[in-house]
Amino acid sequence: MPDRLPPLTALRAFEAAARHMSFAKAADELNVTPAALSFQIKSLEDHLGHPVFHRLNRAVALTEAGKLLAPGVSDGFATLTAAWRTVQRATDQRHLTVTAGPAFTAKWLAPRLYAFAQDHPDVELRFSASLRIMDFGRDDIDVAIRFGRTDPDPTLFAVPLANEWVTPVMIPELAATCHTVEDLRKMTLIGDQSIDFLWPQSDWHTWFDLMGADMPDQSGPKFSQADHAVDAALAGVGAVLGRRSLVIKDLAEGRLVAPFKIALNTGARFRFICMLGQEDRPAIRSFREWMQTEIQKTQHVSDQFEKRDIPH
Repeated sequence: MPDRLPPLTALRAFEAAARHMSFAKAADELNVTPAALSFQIKSLEDHLGHPVFHRLNRAVALTEAGKLLAPGVSDGFATLTAAWRTVQRATDQRHLTVTAGPAFTAKWLAPRLYAFAQDHPDVELRFSASLRIMDFGRDDIDVAIRFGRTDPDPTLFAVPLANEWVTPVMIPELAATCHTVEDLRKMTLIGDQSIDFLWPQSDWHTWFDLMGADMPDQSGPKFSQADHAVDAALAGVGAVLGRRSLVIKDLAEGRLVAPFKIALNTGARFRFICMLGQEDRPAIRSFREWMQTEIQKTQHVSDQFEKRDIPH
């Protein structure tokens, strides 16, 4: 039996028909006529010497040979597609697709993007605000900004960014009335539930424990998205336990004030992640270096705080 493969067009026609279990749908996907698709599959069967489909009245079904062939052909085209996308991205010096969580995108990336665009007019940024686990080969993503305590997949390139700490922040008008922990206990305390998954937790209970005070009985509004919690604080609703990455620009520019110079180390941090071997691609390297430079611009604000670890 010869090992020579059938034409790629015939394998492509078979893969689409096996996936749809319909010659008509496969023909529509491949933008060919049903007759042309049927001809391609017939040429594959002639090449193999066995039928791969049972032609029924108004349907098709895979033969035993077709069932054996379908998974490998499907995997083969998936591998080809991933390789094609990888080389397209590697040779694309203009476009850069970045994924980050919605809060980080809104509060860290978006306010700074004009500066990046001014410095790098040759790079067109595209953003996907998502927390889902990404597959760099499948999802057409160049860079992921991800948050957590655990190290990322060692098969990826990852650079740790600034450590994440939290401290009470509020608008200047409220800060003018907040001089002691007891003053803070009387305020509306905005809840940010976005990092509740971290253990030990970096929440209001932990912060008051660290200060030797009891958590007040009253409960303020709680938000599942960190940027919404910060927006509530900016609107003057109350105090929020602000995360470094999301409030440091507001602290530096005076929109928010931190009355207490004590912060909780969350033990977590953001990381810059891309495919191993792609880290020196010009657009990726430029974006990484820009992020690191932007973080350094507000380091003087971070240095004002005494960072305390959370007792276990």
